[in-house]
Order: sequence, then structure tokens, then C-alpha cells
Amino acid sequence: MPEYLSPGVYIEEVNSGPRPIEGVGTAMAAFVGFAPSGPANTPMLVTSWQQYVDTFGALEEGGSKNPHMPNAFLSYSIYGYFNNGGTRCYVTRVVATGGKEEKSASAQLPSRASKAVPSLTITTKGAASSDVSVEITRPPSDDVDEGAFTLRVKMGTLEEVFENVVLGKPAKGAKSRAVAEAVAQSQLITITEEKGAGAPAERAPELGSFVIKAVQGSSLPMVQSTHFVGDVSTRTGLEGLEIAEDVTILVAPDLMSAYMQGMIDKDGVKAVQLAMMSHCERVRGRMAIIDPLPDMTPQEVKKWREKDANYDSQAAALYYPWVKVSGSDGKPLAIPPSGHMAGIWARNDGERGVHKAPANEIVRGALDPVTQVTKGEQDTLNPSGINCIRTFTGMGVRVWGARTLSSDPAWRYINVRRLFNYVEKSVERGTQWIVFEPNDMNLWERVKRDINAFLGTVYRDGALFGATASQAFFVKCDEEINPPETRDLGRLYVEIGIAPVKPAEFVIFRFSQFSGGGA
Repeated sequence: MPEYLSPGVYIEEVNSGPRPIEGVGTAMAAFVGFAPSGPANTPMLVTSWQQYVDTFGALEEGGSKNPHMPNAFLSYSIYGYFNNGGTRCYVTRVVATGGKEEKSASAQLPSRASKAVPSLTITTKGAASSDVSVEITRPPSDDVDEGAFTLRVKMGTLEEVFENVVLGKPAKGAKSRAVAEAVAQSQLITITEEKGAGAPAERAPELGSFVIKAVQGSSLPMVQSTHFVGDVSTRTGLEGLEIAEDVTILVAPDLMSAYMQGMIDKDGVKAVQLAMMSHCERVRGRMAIIDPLPDMTPQEVKKWREKDANYDSQAAALYYPWVKVSGSDGKPLAIPPSGHMAGIWARNDGERGVHKAPANEIVRGALDPVTQVTKGEQDTLNPSGINCIRTFTGMGVRVWGARTLSSDPAWRYINVRRLFNYVEKSVERGTQWIVFEPNDMNLWERVKRDINAFLGTVYRDGALFGATASQAFFVKCDEEINPPETRDLGRLYVEIGIAPVKPAEFVIFRFSQFSGGGA
């Protein structure tokens, strides 16, 4: 309580009004897969296709970057994600850890005197899993030794700049540093000065740009299922995404790449996909989009779903079949659909809302489904939670399913699960102010007021079913559910019920014939 000790006018600010609960974002995807370059085994935020290219593309002659990797699907999935409406995502580039130490990559720079005379050898520190760009420019200062230069080194988003460096020992009084001294604390490279005839100025490296190519830049890393799953303590794999609290969609398209290259068998695929589901159920607020194995017929995918994999999770959705896109060589390429589906979820959230089922939506960038699914075939797949991608005359390629992999009818639909994720996360974040407040009736009323106000906006957005707000939701916080013995434990219980809208999955028009008569 404030103190009033001497006569006067006192000003106090009180905050007794409502504390608005802000809705959390629902369209943040996280991708786990293979890329030719970039940071390894760590989640990186990417907000555009061009940023993905800049961060994970491999440097080529002329300074351009190639985002695609032979036999990998991540780049095409990311492109499909942004093309279909995604605006931001995390990307974890999977690289094998442990085992034999990978060789470092190096490049020998020519001297200014002659290209045939070596000047410096630059070697990457540790496993050379990312391309490194090296730029030699003139120093910014004139008060330096002859032959001094500025060395700029960049790998992905990490950049180091060393100014006014020279070969050998710098002259007394000059503002130069020996190159070995300058890069002693570098995280990216080590440098070896090549011995040769001539003054240090003649042996200085030639001005220009150079590229140290990554050792693994042209082929997939040899991985196991454990590399995809990763570990939260080391921030690797999909488990490392636990630190990215705003992730709501989890995708691993290159799990199929590893399977097709023989690194992982069917059991390994199942292990990773089960880990994806467990991760989403444990962290809460997330759903996994999983891919079927390649080249499956409708009968085979049904058997795989019901018997071989036999998944049962309200935190996952499965789409079939794969889709054809334009490859980097201009030819059609079959890829897993998960990246495109994640983009459609994001587009649907932005245009309609998380309560709208992400179905009957055009798959942008898809040339065709790999397999044309008939209505009769979908009649057998849909009840098993296999969401089909189909073509319709004059309607293009569309998503024609919106089910989870849950056997519980209450959580049958993707939009219902994601709506609850949205409401739960929003209420959790918007009520943090409650912790350590006096647990009395005044607090109960304030809690009910704030949550009722939030759910009122959800209802008005069309996400809840009911002719009135009282039919669509309720909030209960009173002495009945918070008796003295509960309050003595420091607990406050709030019961919230919402009636989500369900999609009109089956539209039935009932026609009958009748004999017209007079009025």
C-alpha cells in the first residue's frame, strides 16, 4: 500500500480495466531436411524464398546461389510453401553428426604478382558442410603497409571482416596487422601463408572474390532416423524446434529423400513420423503434416496407413498422392506434398481463419498429382484419414480432404484441432498476469471477463457454432471448482467450453418428385 505521510495531492495509476487477450499466430511452419549449404542442425527463421536461397543455397561460379540439391526435396517444398501462401518458416538443415570427422574444405588464393604463385591457403574450421565466400579488397585506410588488404569471409548468415592485414610482419608504426594475428579468433577459417620469393607486397593475395566449396554440397549427407529426430539439448533435428515457440506446423519432406536413397528403411520412416507426432502432442499447439511413401497406389497407401504405420494421432495429417512440380532442369519432378499443404494451411488461415477447413483449395505450382485418384478410391481412403489431392475438370489441382489421423470422432477434422490449439495458446499467453495474484473472487471475475471478451471475438469471426454467444462457449471460474482445499494448494481452475464449427464434408441435396397442384 502507498504511504501518505505529509499533506498534499497524490497521483496514483490503477489498472483495473480488462486485459485484452491477443490471438496467437497459427501459420508458422518448420521444415526439417537437406540443403546444399547454410547453418547445420539449427533452426533458422526464413521469411521469403529469396532469403532461403541466400541462406541455404550453394555458391556457384559468378556469385549466384543454387538452392536445389540433387535427390533432395526441401528446396521444392519451401518454394511450394511460399508459393501457396506461407509467409515465414523455420528451416533446420539436417547434417550427420558423430562418426568419422569430416575433412575441412580449403582454397588457395593466387598472389598479386602472378596467378601461378600461391599467396594464402584458407581452410574452413570443422566440417566443411557449407560454402564459404572469400573477398579480398583494398584496405579502407591509407596509413598501412604496401600490399595490405581487407579480408571478408561469409558462410550463410555469419560474416567476419578483417581490415588492414598484411603478410609477414607489419612495418613499425603502420596501422597494419599480421594476417595470422588478425584471424586468430575466427570462427570460420584458419590461414596459412605460402612461402615464396618476393616482397610481402608481391605475395599479397589478388583482389577479388573466391569460393570455398562445401564438401557435402553436391550429395546428400549419410544420415539415420536419429538425425531427423535430433535432441532438444543440442538443438538438433525436429526436437531442436522446441525452442521456436511460435511454430505451429511441422514438416519433414526429406525423410522421403533419405528413404529413397536407402539410408532409412520403412521402420525408420515410421520412427521419425511417430517422433513428429509425439513432439506435436507434447509441445502442444502444433500439428505435423506427414507424407506417404513414394509410388504407392491407393490400395497400397490404405494398407500402409491402416496396418504398416497404423498411426492414431489428432496432431497429424496425411496427404496423398505426391505432386508433380517443375524441376530445376525444367522437367516434371515428383515431390512429397507436405510443403505445399503447409502453405495452403497458412493461406487458409490468413484469408478465412484457422476455423475453416484447409480443403477445396487450389494447390499452386502443382502440375498434377502423381496418381489420379477416383471418387471410388477416395471413398476407401477418406474414412482412414487419408486426405486426397485430386484434379477436377475446370477446377485445377485441389486438396479434397481435411481429416486428422485420429480415431476419436471429436478430433476428426484438422480445423477443429487447430482451432483448439489457437484458443488454448492465446488464452495461455494472454493470462500470464494471473500468476501470483490474490486467488479471490475478484480475480475470478476478472479472469472470466477477459476470457469471455476473447471468445466473443472468436465467435464473431465465425469460428464457433451457436445462435448466441452463450450457446457457442462458456467460462466457469467460481468457488465450486475452486474450494478452499484447492486454493490452499495455490491452484486456480478455469473451465472453458467451446463449440467449434465442423466442415460440411458431405453435402446432400434431397430431391423428390411431386405432383403440382393448385394453390
